[in-house]
Amino acid sequence: MTIKGGVVSQEFSAAYSAVACEPAGVVWNKVCVVLKRELGDAAFGSWIAPAVLREGLAGDVVLVTPTGIARDWIRRSAWRRVSELWTAHDATARRLDLKSRLEFEAAAGAYVEGKAEPIEIALPVSSDIPALASTLGAANLGGKPSPVQGLQERFTFDTFVPGPANEFAHAVARRVASWADGHFNPVLFHGPYGFGKTHLLNALAWEAMRQAPTKRVVYLTAERFLSTFVRAVMDRQTAAFKEELRGADLLIIDDVHFIAGKQSSQEELFHTLTALVEDGRRVVFSSDRAPAAMTEMDARLRSHLSAGLVCGLEPADRALRLGILERKLQALSRQHGFEPTLRAEVLHFLADRFTDSVRELEGALNTLSARAGEGVSRLTLDEVQAILRPHLRAGEKRITIDDIQKATAEHYGMKQADLLSERRNRAIARPRQAAMWLAKQLTTRSLPDIGRRFGGRDHTTVLHAVRRIEALRAEDPVLSQDLETITRKLRG
Repeated sequence: MTIKGGVVSQEFSAAYSAVACEPAGVVWNKVCVVLKRELGDAAFGSWIAPAVLREGLAGDVVLVTPTGIARDWIRRSAWRRVSELWTAHDATARRLDLKSRLEFEAAAGAYVEGKAEPIEIALPVSSDIPALASTLGAANLGGKPSPVQGLQERFTFDTFVPGPANEFAHAVARRVASWADGHFNPVLFHGPYGFGKTHLLNALAWEAMRQAPTKRVVYLTAERFLSTFVRAVMDRQTAAFKEELRGADLLIIDDVHFIAGKQSSQEELFHTLTALVEDGRRVVFSSDRAPAAMTEMDARLRSHLSAGLVCGLEPADRALRLGILERKLQALSRQHGFEPTLRAEVLHFLADRFTDSVRELEGALNTLSARAGEGVSRLTLDEVQAILRPHLRAGEKRITIDDIQKATAEHYGMKQADLLSERRNRAIARPRQAAMWLAKQLTTRSLPDIGRRFGGRDHTTVLHAVRRIEALRAEDPVLSQDLETITRKLRG
């Protein structure tokens, strides 16, 4: 700086005036650039980005957080650094204060009359709810929803494989995500673990944001709902918690059955659900069973969950499991840069062996890909069985040929002795072939051993039966369903 006769030079004076007049929003943007780099995207996006600058009554600048929880986190973990950066970038030395929204509104009555407007900030800042941490903000400048905690990018409608077992649930989710009128409210998807509920809810959330970037979508697991609610009660921030949830245009809660039996949380969820439905907002849940079966849940909440559309997901049939494997192979191809394929007998083994959970099915394929890499396409069935044997469920029931014969005979309404007899009429021969096929799929017995246990038959007879059933079930849906039913019964 050059001073002549006690007068600041004209160049410096102009520069100083420009800095002195720099809006508070511009200063805050500079602070945010540094904070985001130092804290990381996750912490910055969850706690700092949702805060907004407002002008206080005394002309000072106030950083206002959506909730008290966010205020406390910033004060505890980042306020010293925020203050340092603000002082370094604000040439006018304006005082920066920190308040929750409720505190700010209570202290500034003029706020509710619109006299304390938000200070304009040049950079787009997410409006995510830090207390919920998995709330979905609006789309970014590129039109693609921003990834947030709790929502997985790989779970979209593009990667969801529809089939007879889930096609109705898929259609319902698509309709909700399109924001179409005439929807049922609330919608509850239910089915056991590994049936694709979480995938469907994630896909619904991503599509809903893509269709309407300005609408507010909130996705939470039941565990996240519980922990956040408990924290809000402890911090005396329940009012803010309620306000944030009930401001959602679409609320999605995964695994809602975990809330059953927790009285205060059930009460809060009931009132939230009622408020959203009455206000025309959309609500989607998932659970491991239908509301009527959740006997430990509060009767009023259970009744409201049943009031909209209860949509069950059925176990994936064989065709759907094969489709999932093919889609997974395509994903592995993009991920690893090579085109993995599997022999037909390996694909069929996986589809027939992992029938209870899509996650287990995908996990088995991941194991093979990790172990064999590009050589996965050359794996024989025996090699695949050897690789996967240690990874099979340790507690799985051991199935014997005697178990298979009894279950098959019971399913077809005959005696076990009929399967061991010499009778060859179709009513006996086809169930016998089915039982032999099941024995080959569900046990480690050799063909000769299986033949001996079916009345002393030759191993070529068993091989013929296995091949015959394998060919028939691809074209006979009744036989395919029979095999599915018997298999599930045997596995408990």
